[in-house]
Amino acid sequence: MFTGVGTVVNMGTVLVGTSTGVLLGHRLPQRTRDVVTDGLGLVTLLIAALSAAKITDPGWAAAVGSNAPLLIVLGSLLLGGVIGSLLGIEDGLERFGRWLQARLHRRVADTDPSSERQRFVEGFVTSSLVFCVGPLTVLGALNDGIGNGPDQLFLKAGLDGFASIAFAASLGWGVAASVISILVVQGSLTALGAALGSVLPEPHLAALTATGGLMLVGVALRLLRIRQIPVGDLLPGLIVAPLLTAAVIALR
Repeated sequence: MFTGVGTVVNMGTVLVGTSTGVLLGHRLPQRTRDVVTDGLGLVTLLIAALSAAKITDPGWAAAVGSNAPLLIVLGSLLLGGVIGSLLGIEDGLERFGRWLQARLHRRVADTDPSSERQRFVEGFVTSSLVFCVGPLTVLGALNDGIGNGPDQLFLKAGLDGFASIAFAASLGWGVAASVISILVVQGSLTALGAALGSVLPEPHLAALTATGGLMLVGVALRLLRIRQIPVGDLLPGLIVAPLLTAAVIALR
């Protein structure tokens, strides 16, 4: 198999899942679609908790000190949030979603255009964040790039395919546009893995996973309609977390 096959399969399962979800969604009342989205939000919250639990990783604590992991995650979110808000990442994602909607989405008859546009944007932004933030995204893409095989991305592809059915049943075709985000993010990480020839050290990966887990909490809160946290602006924290870990290790 060629390098990058895991990302291609992942994109395919999201497209198939989106098509299935849209066909199913038209036959479901709005109340049922809301329940589906709520269920996905709760599952996202569970996944987020499991990822954030990496903050207790003994290898990470041994490398940076027992009290440092919490401070590293805090610093990563704060610095990442400042960087992301200054760059306008969340607004950029929404503008990109509107641009795609204007060119790719066919309006359904008797539908309020502004409401349909917002639904497309929410589907694109929310699904992009869920599909591109997490340990499987980073580990799977890097392992595929260095030649360890795409098995982890195949697992992620299955999970994303089922998730996209639930997303699309509620949020429509905007979910399909997230394959562009998957291609850019996972494709870049796969290329990075091929260039580096090795995966991140365990403490650095634990820092990234714990920080990404807290970001997923923000995604879950959006899905549950509790608070529209601008998770996109926090994404630079995924880069800051390993860098802070490396800095603390170097200073010890």
